[in-house]
Amino acid sequence: MPQINFAIVGLGFGAEEMHACHGSTFAVESCHIKFKDSDLSAQLHRSLFDVARQYRESFEVYGTKKSVEWPLVEHDPLVVHTAKLPEPEIPKDVTCPDFAHYLPKEIQAFTTGGVYGGDGKEDHLSFTQGGGHGGSHPHLTHQFIQMLKSGDDAYPNAVESANITCTGILAHESALKGGEIVHLPAWTHRA
Repeated sequence: MPQINFAIVGLGFGAEEMHACHGSTFAVESCHIKFKDSDLSAQLHRSLFDVARQYRESFEVYGTKKSVEWPLVEHDPLVVHTAKLPEPEIPKDVTCPDFAHYLPKEIQAFTTGGVYGGDGKEDHLSFTQGGGHGGSHPHLTHQFIQMLKSGDDAYPNAVESANITCTGILAHESALKGGEIVHLPAWTHRA
């Protein structure tokens, strides 16, 4: 879980009609993260409107042994980089698997879309807008319901959820302040 130092770049221009729709004047935001007590760092990137590129919400994670980069183009594979290999072998395209098989049969199809209209078309906004969040929504919902049923703690629990949510909120605040470094509040840190 990150304790984050932010350096944000917010690029805002044009398409004023989109500002209210997205709640932001920034067409592009980039957040750079340093994880507490770790050699990991990450970059989050979002491009929403009025730029000559495909919609993108993505993250890259960089470590000393392995790194992973989100595809630049929707539906391309992830790129995993492995240290200490010969230069041409360092990057490797990796297709992120669908982990629907971990879910109850009744909700497995919700990880890939096509279930909302019953006709095999991806017509729900989480899929048609290009994000889809990698099919995470049914997993998060299932995990939450299992936590309520069992009383056991789950990932993400309340503190971890606050940490993840605050990351995005504070990254945007940093952009509004010209890239000022921001730290997550202590109440979002795992005990």
